Amino acid sequence: MHPLNLARNAGSWPQLIESKQMENICAALEPQFPCRESAISTLAELIGDCNETYPPAIYIYGHSGTGKTSLTKAFLQQCQQQQKVRTAQLNAIECYTTKILLENILDSLSQEHSEQQMGTESLRADNMLEFVEQLRRWHGSNARGFLIAVDNAERLRDMDANVLPVLLRLQQLTGLNLCVLLLSQLPFEKYYNKTGLTEIISLHLAQYNKAETLRILSSDFDQMRRQMLQQMKEDQLQLAEQALTPDFYSNYLNLFLSVFYKACRDVPELQLTARKCFAIYLQPVLDGSVECTDVSRLWRHIAGPLRAALTQIYMRIDKPLGEPAVEDQSVRKLAQSLELPYYGKFLLIAAFLASHNSAKQDKRLFVKHHGKQRKRMQTVNARAKNVDKMSTTLGPKSFSIDRLLAIFYAILDEKVGLTCNLLSQISTLVHLKLLSFVSGEQNIMDGSAKLQCTVGLDFVVHIGKVVGFNVRQYLCDFM
Repeated sequence: MHPLNLARNAGSWPQLIESKQMENICAALEPQFPCRESAISTLAELIGDCNETYPPAIYIYGHSGTGKTSLTKAFLQQCQQQQKVRTAQLNAIECYTTKILLENILDSLSQEHSEQQMGTESLRADNMLEFVEQLRRWHGSNARGFLIAVDNAERLRDMDANVLPVLLRLQQLTGLNLCVLLLSQLPFEKYYNKTGLTEIISLHLAQYNKAETLRILSSDFDQMRRQMLQQMKEDQLQLAEQALTPDFYSNYLNLFLSVFYKACRDVPELQLTARKCFAIYLQPVLDGSVECTDVSRLWRHIAGPLRAALTQIYMRIDKPLGEPAVEDQSVRKLAQSLELPYYGKFLLIAAFLASHNSAKQDKRLFVKHHGKQRKRMQTVNARAKNVDKMSTTLGPKSFSIDRLLAIFYAILDEKVGLTCNLLSQISTLVHLKLLSFVSGEQNIMDGSAKLQCTVGLDFVVHIGKVVGFNVRQYLCDFM
């Protein structure tokens, strides 16, 4: 072969190897994270090739349950395995001071150093200057790149004023091929301050739509089938093997999402609840009372347990669904052990009332002198108590912050000023998953946000007993 052609081919070999490594990373991650192929491909283009200079920083944001942390963690592990890249993965909540954050980054990045390379050097860093100096000493090391991932990055705003600006310019200050990945639920516009910040590449992980959620939940079928068959008795094993098909599980998930999708978009929580309810859905098929293809009868069987599970989502109540005595005891125990402020309990009750009452009925329910209401036969018939059509059975509806506060002040006997402390308790309820945002989660202060209550009637009734408030008296379903 001509020497010039040989030289050209030799120069292209590293590129071919890196391209193959990027393909291997994408091929390994795409089955683990369905519906995130675009995000994986973007990350591979940005930091998948350690021979190319990394971008200084990448900002990954999206709602909880969209796969930010797990995807980033898996991607960094693949980079560490297939390339000589050092990685550090931290949670800003755990690193509650600047010193702890900096030393944890140094410890994680230096784990692969040999004793000869490290010697007796200390990895202490009391401030950003010492941190940058420590990183500069790693020039000429065998590492081909450094990747640092910080979860809950919004907490960095509460640290020293120079922490966030330095992290965004860490590549420039150290001269290393280094990239900082910041993970958060907030858009990056919330980080800007008076001194300003450098531009950053942003990657948004949007919430999964219903079709994507169905695809993700369907990927659990093989694991679910194995678990169910292991739990079967010998006389039920044959029926279970015939019933447990992808179509049967897909029908179940469609019914499941018809109840849960409007109230919850958090995929890990949906996976957990779907697994717990599937055994109830399968039970009449194993008993021989219902054919596995009779979707309508299976729906009538599972509708009640699904609605009961909807009222306990995020609560982690470890109980068999469909046993009222055990259920009531578990809910009462959880409600009594929930350490909320006094006004926080009333805000939760007000949120439940706003979610399960029509806004048209607020005046009649919460205003003492609302005037006389004429009763017509049509109105009486419309209010006939059909359990399947009761608001507390159909699920929560969205409400505004203004309506929540109006109901709160109506049901509270004492006069309380509208303070920042009171509004912060709404954020606490959202953080505890007792309330969830429907829209406008960044606009809680201007009143345009829409929320819904995620707890059930029994739970709120017990909360009401703790503060001496009769919840049922203010529900249209029981009037």
